[in-house]
Amino acid sequence: MAALVLFCAALLAASALHKATSRGRLAEAAARLAGVGPVPGQLLLILAGTLELVAAACLLAPPLRTTGAVIAALVWGSYALALARRRGETLDCGCDLAVRTKPVTTALVLRAAGLALLAGIVALIPDAAITLDAPFAAAGLLALYLGAGELLAIPAAAWKTSLGKTA
Repeated sequence: MAALVLFCAALLAASALHKATSRGRLAEAAARLAGVGPVPGQLLLILAGTLELVAAACLLAPPLRTTGAVIAALVWGSYALALARRRGETLDCGCDLAVRTKPVTTALVLRAAGLALLAGIVALIPDAAITLDAPFAAAGLLALYLGAGELLAIPAAAWKTSLGKTA
């Protein structure tokens, strides 16, 4: 279970770094997702990045792990709610490392909600020692997560349209 904790911490830290390095684009995305102006959007971006960084740090400190997981669940749950409000709209939600204007789909909402659920699970699991394999497993989970994000970004992929059809 240490791999899940490390995965969450790595994803949160990477998200905070992404917000710091792509401030202009992501402040606009935050403003659009929240339905506010540019200045409140910048403040929301700073708040989100700060909470992500605090959650990541708490997850790595065993006595604060539950606190970090709860903060992560609140952040990712907030993202899910914001995305759900914008479902069907086309925008750059800032969910990817690349600049991408795409429809906000149910899959994007479920991805954020799934992360919130994962953080809730991390809050409830007992502490586990970080063994040598945990960082590698966490890196593998992060690679799978990023790969799934790339697959979700494919517009009108054949596998997306055929999921609901029967043979």
